[in-house]
Amino acid sequence: MKNKTLLISTALITLLTTGTFGTLSSTQNVFASDNSSAQIVGKDKPGKQPPAKPGSGGFGGSGKINQGTSANTIDSDENKKDETYTSTGDDENALRVKGAKVSLEDIEINKTGGSTSNTEDGDFYGMNAGLLATDKATVNIKNAKVKTTAQNGNGVFSYGEGTTVNISDSEIYTTNDNSGGIQTTGGATMNANNLNVKTEGNSSAAIRSDRGGGTVNVDGGEYVSKGYNSPAVYSTADITVKNANLKAENSEALVIEGQNSITLENTKVEGNMSDDKGSSSDTNVHNVMIYQSMSGDAEVGKSVFNMKEGTLTNNNGDLIYVTNTTSEIILENVKIENNDQDGRLLAVLGNDASHGWGTAGSNGGNVTLKAKDQKLDGKIEVDTISTLNLTLSGSTEFNGTVNIVDNSEKGEAVENNAEVTVEEDAVWNLTGDVKISKLNNKGKINFNGYKITLADGTTISE
Repeated sequence: MKNKTLLISTALITLLTTGTFGTLSSTQNVFASDNSSAQIVGKDKPGKQPPAKPGSGGFGGSGKINQGTSANTIDSDENKKDETYTSTGDDENALRVKGAKVSLEDIEINKTGGSTSNTEDGDFYGMNAGLLATDKATVNIKNAKVKTTAQNGNGVFSYGEGTTVNISDSEIYTTNDNSGGIQTTGGATMNANNLNVKTEGNSSAAIRSDRGGGTVNVDGGEYVSKGYNSPAVYSTADITVKNANLKAENSEALVIEGQNSITLENTKVEGNMSDDKGSSSDTNVHNVMIYQSMSGDAEVGKSVFNMKEGTLTNNNGDLIYVTNTTSEIILENVKIENNDQDGRLLAVLGNDASHGWGTAGSNGGNVTLKAKDQKLDGKIEVDTISTLNLTLSGSTEFNGTVNIVDNSEKGEAVENNAEVTVEEDAVWNLTGDVKISKLNNKGKINFNGYKITLADGTTISE
């Protein structure tokens, strides 16, 4: 997205087109007190959009912290109740809490106007957000209603190490681009309990993080995104969600970038990525994306996706897509609903680097997938520059195939592309021929007339 070294020409294109992503139809305001509808003005660009990382803004960051101004600022310890904070100004927060311990109850935040001069300053530092907590503030929010209609109008933003936002029983509604529901950057903390969050714009994840990451803990609530490049959760942080409903209506459901994580427990997740809209649809269509953008927004390292119980629903494309990163995936007793029968269960592949995601021919994925007490259906593909270590354990039943495929960019092949371990009590039901590097079988394999071919040429069959 923002790889200025590798994508100078793309950056210029993106700068020239910032703010032109998308017309969204009017939708009902989530606030019970406001029955009006919100109309997003603009026009969808036909076909492909300029390359960007999913859930991101455009180029143009200032390189220094720039939070703009604030219509209302609290910088001393206070308790506020039944207050309304508004903003119509450019680069302006409706409310900023700076370096103080503040309790806010039954408040309203309305960011109803004001343009942004720099989308990255909004993405990274909270400029133009509805509520911004910064400078090691601690903000406790209860029964709030937050509405923004401006670009970079992130609903509630927690920025910087030592800053903590605790928000519960609140509604957040954002309508414009680059406007997440809850946003965490710079090492801050966000604790959210029982929220109702809806976002309408493009690049507007309901649970959003960006450069510098932090820690996000979510328990309960509804989180819905409607725009393109707007997953329900975009993680450049350590994000944990329990007992919640997450839905992306026109995007992948979840994205993890770099050395960060998403942990889900007893959570319902659904994604519906478009085939032709959204910055990565021309590379791959998927429900969960794990990658390294090389933008500098996330440290290079192992990504972790850990899901226990709950439901993972895919409406279009591959269930999980991994590229240009190392990843650990843990699935335990998750109900998987794959409504795209042509989509792969897992794709571990290098990409063409047109988005700056590594160097073509050497940007494969490296995945360790552990499935415990899990039902899996579908095909797994690993290209020749990627690796997979798949372990089936407990009562896991896998109905599908694993195959090594050629790298589309003709990169140099690596050893041990795909190793599969079937532990005691686990079952693998083949639905086609299999080509892998190594097999460790202590469980049961039903070949169903098919065969497994190993890298050394050994063929295993019934």
